[in-house]
Amino acid sequence: MLSQALKSLLRPDKRVVVLTGAGISAESGVPTFRGEDGLWKKFRPEELATFDAFISNPQLVWEWYEYRRKLISEVKPNPAHHSLVKMEEYFENFHLITQNVDGLHQKAGSKKVIELHGNIKRNKCIKCGRELEELEFSSKEIPPKCTCGGMLRPDVVWFGEMLPAQAINEAYKVSSLCDIFFSIGTSAVVYPAAHLPVVAKQGGAYLVEINIERTELSDLADEVFLGKAGEITPQIAKAIREA
Repeated sequence: MLSQALKSLLRPDKRVVVLTGAGISAESGVPTFRGEDGLWKKFRPEELATFDAFISNPQLVWEWYEYRRKLISEVKPNPAHHSLVKMEEYFENFHLITQNVDGLHQKAGSKKVIELHGNIKRNKCIKCGRELEELEFSSKEIPPKCTCGGMLRPDVVWFGEMLPAQAINEAYKVSSLCDIFFSIGTSAVVYPAAHLPVVAKQGGAYLVEINIERTELSDLADEVFLGKAGEITPQIAKAIREA
């Protein structure tokens, strides 16, 4: 299934970057949070996932995120997530960039994860910027307050907000220097993340796309695998073991 060109590149000394999107999480059953039953069916994510919405009705937005956190806590990593852990262990220089906020890569065991859109399990203070893990506080107040008195919000990128500067800068840096770039489960239309494969390609990387359907990136890629990430990524991990 893998080309000889790709197989020949799968050596421990190669610099590898992986970009993952919603497709890899969807295979684990992470819901899209659009059109759920009950209370939240009345709202669109664009109406709740904004700073203005949080300021105008912080309790509503906080409760929506608590609902989302509960659903995500019940989801498990799939074979694609676990295969990326094996790839990280194999390659000496490996970076995983994700657009997902569900923390499934870390749950599977990945260590070098660059989170472009934050992590739904973390919170941060809107006043002092302090980051807190979900379980670091215990409060009946909704939303909870930081020790400085500021309200805590989910540490995710909302509509209209910039991506974390450190994360996107590091993503661009490692992408420009890599030998192999894997784009997995992403539509390749949301910028600036969609530009990372292009940056890698311009830097001379071998570009591999894994997605259930072709995207705008497909014509640029050196190799395209159409199908589920949970079926294709393990084959790449297997090729590594056999290399």
